[in-house]
Amino acid sequence: MPGQKSFVRGYGFGTAPVFLAAISTILGAILFLRFGYAVANAGLFGTIAIICIGHAITVPTAMAIAEIATDLKVGGGGEYFIISRSFGSLLGGTIGISLYFSQAISVAFYMIAFSQAFTPLFGWFQNVTGVVPDARMISLPATFILLLVILKKGANIGVTALWVVVTVLGVSLVMFFLGGPTSESASETFLDTVTHSDSFFKVFAIIFPAFTGMTAGVGLSGDLKNPRRSIPLGTLSATIAGMIVYIFVVLKLAYSATPQDLAGDQLIMSKIALWGPIIPVGLAAATLSSAIGSILIAPRTMQALAGDRIFPTGTVNLFLSQGKGDTNEPVRATLVTSVIVLVFVTMGSVDFVAQIISMFFMITYGALCLVSFLEHLAGNPSYRPTFRSRWYVSLVGAIACFVMMFQMQPLYALFAIIVMVVIYVTLKRSKKEETDLADVFKGVLFQMTRKLQVMIQKRQAHVVGVRWRPSFIAISSSSLTRLAPYDLLRWISHHYGFGCFFHFIKGSLNEENATESKKTLARLIEQGVRSEAGIYADTIISPSFRTAVAQIIQAPGVFGIENNSILFEFRKGEEGAIEDIIDGAQFASALGYSICVLRSSERHFGYRKKIHIWLTPGDYRNVNLMILLAYILMGHPEWKGCDIEIFAAFKNEEMDKEVAKLNQLIERGRIPISQQNVQKVPFKKGLDPFEELVTEHSAEADLVITGFSLGKLVKEEGRFFKSFEKIEDILFVRAGQRIIITDT
Repeated sequence: MPGQKSFVRGYGFGTAPVFLAAISTILGAILFLRFGYAVANAGLFGTIAIICIGHAITVPTAMAIAEIATDLKVGGGGEYFIISRSFGSLLGGTIGISLYFSQAISVAFYMIAFSQAFTPLFGWFQNVTGVVPDARMISLPATFILLLVILKKGANIGVTALWVVVTVLGVSLVMFFLGGPTSESASETFLDTVTHSDSFFKVFAIIFPAFTGMTAGVGLSGDLKNPRRSIPLGTLSATIAGMIVYIFVVLKLAYSATPQDLAGDQLIMSKIALWGPIIPVGLAAATLSSAIGSILIAPRTMQALAGDRIFPTGTVNLFLSQGKGDTNEPVRATLVTSVIVLVFVTMGSVDFVAQIISMFFMITYGALCLVSFLEHLAGNPSYRPTFRSRWYVSLVGAIACFVMMFQMQPLYALFAIIVMVVIYVTLKRSKKEETDLADVFKGVLFQMTRKLQVMIQKRQAHVVGVRWRPSFIAISSSSLTRLAPYDLLRWISHHYGFGCFFHFIKGSLNEENATESKKTLARLIEQGVRSEAGIYADTIISPSFRTAVAQIIQAPGVFGIENNSILFEFRKGEEGAIEDIIDGAQFASALGYSICVLRSSERHFGYRKKIHIWLTPGDYRNVNLMILLAYILMGHPEWKGCDIEIFAAFKNEEMDKEVAKLNQLIERGRIPISQQNVQKVPFKKGLDPFEELVTEHSAEADLVITGFSLGKLVKEEGRFFKSFEKIEDILFVRAGQRIIITDT
């Protein structure tokens, strides 16, 4: 992978270390210290509900990890590797840095909890020595020893230690289940809660860190012999086993002690157990195993981040990415992590930090579920995991993560998101070339467009008189030298419609023309970026203009809606293209297209403040399209403040009848204008008088819109397009469909 050296496979572990790292973190400090509090405040069924909600987050995440891990060749870095290879290094790096600090600070959290196992001895110690004990007297030396052992022996000794502590943990739980009630009344009050109990979501927030351990084993991905098998099997089995143990522990606590005892003694499990001292020993084993799991994972996440050059400088990345020996042990990353751990252990209390890191774990889990959901939605043929989850399971997991974040601690959730945004913006400055979510979302949008296109086609086959929305094709061989047709298309396509602009290359489909088309397309796309055009650009190679038109009008719309209109253009004074335009218009007319022909000028639409529409007796077919196009143009920011004037040009003797007909259409809502906006302009028979009227009233207009008859245009060989010499920019319009532009 880019930017990362080719590592040796590490220790070649099997599935057991993944399971041990996960289960030892799941059955950790929260289980021993806070589950009694949860039962006392939320009650038996409330605590079981919390466990179910927690696993509604962790089970989809575990399934998402299993799925992605069986599709990717998973390298070092665990969750970071999976996210970065799916979402890109920018988002992956943002989550990876947050995840690393969560893992590193978790070591300090677990070691402080480890010191709580010795609190039963604090009274004896004070009586013997006269010194008031501090938990840091245990946590600091224990942390230092743990870090020293990991630095000297590496992951191998860590995994060996996991076997020992998990065994002790198992024995302590067995002794707990073999114990009896603390009082005779305990079994009678197992459904009760304490008076003035804490809220459900506060209890959830306090015990949620118990659910965050199921991905602990994923961090060993670089040291596994077969990550595709070990990660799914180890992670899912640990998650399910942990959930079962949680439920039985909660049932045992509720049945064996009163709510008051559960709330008042955080080591109540030692009074229930068959042999009480085993519980502090189990707590020590649980917290120590969790700390071992985190100290094995955090440096490997940092090493993977450095290998992908996520950190600001090359020197830092080179220093942290280098490992020791054939197993690529991350000694340097472990040293840096050790400093962070010791700093937070010295603080003695990480309540605030613990809640913050819970938020970052939630963001990580939500991102993993989101990756899985998007991959399902995208339908990428290269995404072929051997283990398959379900898209709705991943979606539920992602939504649950983000919803519960704000239900637990809205302020901390907001703080976590702000930190993530700051990290992302910082990384973006040094990785401007990264596309991030582009590839995944491209696949998602492709699938959505494909399904919408099929659905729309089926729906429209049975619908008559659908309200019209412009879906234009424009074709030009002068795309990069004449901007008028490009601008008109982007104005029409702004917000209200769709547009596809084709650059025409005359010739055979060969390598030379194909190369030219790619270069031209790149320039058109760049032009679209600069002008913020919401249109699709493409090129077409064809032997003639008429064959090019015949090809593109038969192609399906790229926006999931069938094309219904075509835009041609020629420059005023350069009328050689009219013959090709007439041929193209006849093709488009045969398929029911609306046809617009723009005659552009050097004026380039002037100040874009005045549009004149001319209606004649033959324009009842075209009137709605002409007016609608004018209103669409007026809605574009570049035409802001534009005025539309409508001129009704009829023969003098027919004026009253034609205007009455026009007013009737207006009253019925078929034309969205007021009768006061219509100016009566009588004229006599013949072309010249009408041209003179248009010239007299509209010579200063920025754009003139008038209708045309295709049959008459063909008969007169394009004479109408050559008229109006003193008008600059003029748009000739012919409606090809019945256009409904109001709800009436």
